[in-house]
Amino acid sequence: MLELIGRKLLQKLPAEVAHDLSIKILASPAVFIVSSKQISNPVKLLGINFPNPVGLAAGFDKNADAVNGLSSLGFGFIEVGTITPKPQVGNPKPRLFRLKENQAIINRMGFNNNGVDYLVAQIEKNKPNCILGINIGKNKITPNDLAVDDYIYCFKKVAHLADYVTVNISSPNTVDLRQLQKSKNLIQLLKSLKKVQIELQKKTNKYTPIVVKIAPDQDSETTKEMAINIKNSGIDGIICTNTTIEKNNLKKEKHQNETGGLSGKPLLSRSNEIIKTVRKEVGPDFPIIGVGGILTDEDALSKIQAGANLVQVYTGFIYQGSQLIKDINNKLIGHKEENNT
Repeated sequence: MLELIGRKLLQKLPAEVAHDLSIKILASPAVFIVSSKQISNPVKLLGINFPNPVGLAAGFDKNADAVNGLSSLGFGFIEVGTITPKPQVGNPKPRLFRLKENQAIINRMGFNNNGVDYLVAQIEKNKPNCILGINIGKNKITPNDLAVDDYIYCFKKVAHLADYVTVNISSPNTVDLRQLQKSKNLIQLLKSLKKVQIELQKKTNKYTPIVVKIAPDQDSETTKEMAINIKNSGIDGIICTNTTIEKNNLKKEKHQNETGGLSGKPLLSRSNEIIKTVRKEVGPDFPIIGVGGILTDEDALSKIQAGANLVQVYTGFIYQGSQLIKDINNKLIGHKEENNT
């Protein structure tokens, strides 16, 4: 009840103001008043024992300020970031817009974050009590031909703290970032990261899995090519998908024509198509995390049926709150039991 009241009040505020206030609340001890018991629905993936398959996608807690508060809501894992080597302010405000009629959000944040050193300090101070993914990107001022240096820099900084690291090359809000998904650029980037991953494992005796987050907007052949390149590089998994720049067929409402990445219900079908395509290319055992358009438990189940092993929520969490986490887990537990009888 308290959470419902708080969510309704937050949704009366401008979107980014509400987001920043949410992080402050979740970073405070007060969040434990409304904390939820974590549902046990274990899944082993990437060599990690996830307590349940419902995670929070990157972008909500960019700087790892509220990880423990968020994990107390019942998530099986939290992904923080996107983080970059140097702090950056992101794109000019306003840059975050609710589309309530469409159950969607448009953002053009532009990797606003406090830099990787701040994130590392927050994690070391707060000692997260959950499975933690860290999403890394490049600074806006870094040209694409030097992007690999930014990713390697961030990976080296966070690998010892992360359960897994996500390589974000698919945000539509950093100019030309998606060019890194093209075969030549992608192969070079992943080859370099794989080398560093193995070197760090030898030094520290800790293997930190790497997954790549891909876009939903390329055609089927390009998606197949990306999936094959990622798998062949030795990278550990794929997240499908980031936000979309496609905004056709939206219900008419204020902000529907804003530039930026669209998340929420309108992305569900396309994201699921990408998951199906990737699963077909990489085979039955390669790890896939499904994200994009999950507003209900049925939406989450559709991602599992499309081929995902785990799911992540963002926009659905904004609109539905922590009850969505419980609903999804209960739905997936029921689905698993039905298939085992």
